[in-house]
Amino acid sequence: MPTASPSSRRRRRRRRDWAGLPLDVILAVLGKLDHVDVLVGAGQVCRSWRRAARDEPTLYHRIDIHGDLVDPYRDDETEFYDDLNLAEVARAAVRRAAGQCEAFWGEFPGDDSFLHFLAEQAPSLKSLRLHSCDDASSQGFAEAIRKLPLLEDLELSLCSNLFGKELFQTVGHSCPRLKHFARWHFHSDRRHIKYRDEEAAGIATMTELRSLKIHGNLLTTNGLVTILDSCPNLESLDIDGCNINMDDVLREKCANIKMLMLPEDNLSRNLKFLKSRRQKPE
Repeated sequence: MPTASPSSRRRRRRRRDWAGLPLDVILAVLGKLDHVDVLVGAGQVCRSWRRAARDEPTLYHRIDIHGDLVDPYRDDETEFYDDLNLAEVARAAVRRAAGQCEAFWGEFPGDDSFLHFLAEQAPSLKSLRLHSCDDASSQGFAEAIRKLPLLEDLELSLCSNLFGKELFQTVGHSCPRLKHFARWHFHSDRRHIKYRDEEAAGIATMTELRSLKIHGNLLTTNGLVTILDSCPNLESLDIDGCNINMDDVLREKCANIKMLMLPEDNLSRNLKFLKSRRQKPE
């Protein structure tokens, strides 16, 4: 019978028993991964890893579901992601949190039923960030947000149906602890034009805000004044892409804001960048 070479014996000794790793080590590894990977990839390695991914709510205190994992232009190694239903993956993650989820960040076409599910399953939610949730309606979002009184951080990016004064008033009245609010959408959505300063009145009800970021909004100077007069604790303000004319009065109202990013600041920064690109290297 042929004997194993010394090198093959050393390789066998170096093999790691992944199934026998301590639970805290398994959780540390899974905690470094995106939740999509945990639910459909690493969490299926073996029985002990499946048990950890299924039965440990601590893994799902902060849930992050990214849509870039299902990009059809990625290489063949990630083809198995293409057919994933991210809404179902998100539901599974929220369910496994067992009511302990404190932050949910999602980039996928979530709808009203998912928002209702999230609000029911995560009553202690403190941070909610939604990106490209075009299937969600203002009414559905408002119904969900009323069930999240502990919310401190809210971000709505490219959610085309979530707009209007009443919606943001509902947020302000339902989430008295809200400290951070961010919103980003395209100018090209003409439905938002008539709401541009009405929405400011809605944001003004978020009186405990410490930071406000509004990108690509049609907010005017009058709307900004309404917000500043109602949110005296603002420490950070970013209004890139808004139709703001910063006169001396408005600058005085912003005097106590520590981090101030104005449309003209972004324009100046972009011009400096373009100028540097045109310069020939020395």
